[in-house]
Formats: sequence, C-alpha cells, structure tokens
Amino acid sequence: MVHFLQKRMENNLFMKEAIVLLNMGGPNNLGEVQLFLHNMFNDPYIIRTKSALLRRFIAKMIVLTRTKKSQEIYKQIGEKSPLVDHTRSLCSHLSQAIGNNIVVDFVMRYTPPMADEVCRRLKDQGIQKVYLIPLYPQYSSTTTQSSLDDFELSAHRIGWDVIMTEIKHFFSHPTYNRCLIERIKEALSGEAANSYDIIFSAHGLPQNIVDQGDPYQRHVTAHVELLKTMMEENGLNFNAIHLAYQSKVGPMQWLEPSLETALHDLNNKRVIIVPIAFTIDNSETDFELSIEYAEVAQHLQFESYRVCRCPNDHPLFVQTLKELYEKMS
Repeated sequence: MVHFLQKRMENNLFMKEAIVLLNMGGPNNLGEVQLFLHNMFNDPYIIRTKSALLRRFIAKMIVLTRTKKSQEIYKQIGEKSPLVDHTRSLCSHLSQAIGNNIVVDFVMRYTPPMADEVCRRLKDQGIQKVYLIPLYPQYSSTTTQSSLDDFELSAHRIGWDVIMTEIKHFFSHPTYNRCLIERIKEALSGEAANSYDIIFSAHGLPQNIVDQGDPYQRHVTAHVELLKTMMEENGLNFNAIHLAYQSKVGPMQWLEPSLETALHDLNNKRVIIVPIAFTIDNSETDFELSIEYAEVAQHLQFESYRVCRCPNDHPLFVQTLKELYEKMS
C-alpha cells in the first residue's frame, strides 16, 4: 500500500500540466466581427430560449442588424478588439512568473483561439492536467459557466483524458483588489480623491437571469463593498461611490441603474469610472466607456471624466493568477 501511494505521488509529480485562461474573446480583425456576433448570440447561456431553432433565428437577425455597426465601432479602436493581444501578453508574463515547468495558454469563447484548437494543441503536447481560470472576477452563468462548459465539451469531443481543476470567481482575492486600487490611483494621477465621484461600472445582465438565481449581481455588490473598505484604508476618500451597469442589449429589463442614468444623476462633474467586471480591456472599455460615454459626459459638461485601465498584464494581476494556480495545485 505504501509503495502504491509513493508511486502515485511520483506520477503526479511528473504529470505535464497547463494553466488555461478563459475569456469571451473579441474580433482579431474586422472580418471576424460577424463570427463573434454569430457565436455569442448562438450561445444558449446568452440567448435563453427552449427552442434552438428560435435561438438561431434571433442570432441571425442580430448578426444582420449589428455587424456593420459593430465594425464601425472596432474601426475606432484599431480595427480589432484589444482583448486578444492583452491576453497574450498576460500569458507571457504569467509564464515567466511560473517558470518553465508548466504551459500557459488561453482560450476565447467566441473568436480564435477557441477551445477546440487549444485542446488539440495541449493534447498533442502531452498535457495531463489543466488549471482553468476564467478571467471573470464575478461568477455568472453567461460568462464563467459558458466558458468552462465550452472547454470541457471540447476536451471530451477529441477524447482528451485530462484532469481539470477550475475556479469560479476571484473578486475577493486580496492581491487582485490591490491591483484595482493601483489602477484607481493611476487614474487619479496624484489628484485628491475627494474631488471626484467614483462609479464602479459592471457589465449589465438581463434581470430575468438574475431572478433565476445567477449570483452575478450579488458578487458585484459584494466586490464594491470590499473595494470601499480598501479605498478607505488607502486614503482614497472619494466624494461619493456609485455602482452602475453598462452594455445593455435589447428591450428586456436589465440590471439598474444604467451608467448613463448614473452620469445624468451626478451633481459632481468630476468622475472616475472603474470597469469592475472586466480584467482585460476590450471594446466595452476602449469604446463604450472611453469614447461613447465620454461624449455623454462632455454633453453633460463634466469637468473631468476618466476611465481606469483594466488589470491587463499589471504585475499584481500576474501575481493574482500565480497565487490562484498555487492554491489549486
């Protein structure tokens, strides 16, 4: 029995492992915009209908009506989403922090590199265990579960007998929140926090998904409370602290208040926006927050409107991922 356990420990010690970061993805070029929209709105976690046929019809209509408009958006931020390049840089930094004993890779849910491609590559490399880290701080079935299920189904499809360990959220991780505090300080650029309001802007979600038990809103609210405490500890005493939601699509009721409503309601015309639901900059931060809502703020005669950068490849975010891996391993 002792010999058996020792042998098993030796096998685990030499098991080839990989860390895989999971995210939604974004078009790598204007030609991929249609693919991105098609894949997103055919996701049953996004469009929740009992009929797959109805979901395909809805997705087709969205692709037909939104592709050109979406391409115009991406033209204003470099003709592609910045998300893939930022993620690639993050992987490179994480690989350096971890060392050569483990492979670091990433999967995008709706655009290349997608799960089938990455699973085949890792299988060919002889990977026997993967640590899956969805890059969504708060859990939602629309993001976290969709990405995890997609990876697992792809692995099963190719007959890859791999051990999978996963995390579901990390919004309460101390190192991660230290990273967010540093990004807030960067946005202040040495100015006093008490002259600004701060809005934590989270990606919106249809209210009916929350009503079905999705914990996303509770996680976002808890995250803001944690950051309030940390800001106080760091002497960041803002004039007022708000939570709002962005990126609403369609006529359904979504989480409120919307970011636009929050901006209209502010008396203080100096504001910092923190994209609390994103770890990597993308079209929602580089266009929606930094261009579209900046125009709203200008129309409302704001004196100062600033958007925090996402963690991206910040050293403290790299350290966060390293610590999450070490906790799982």
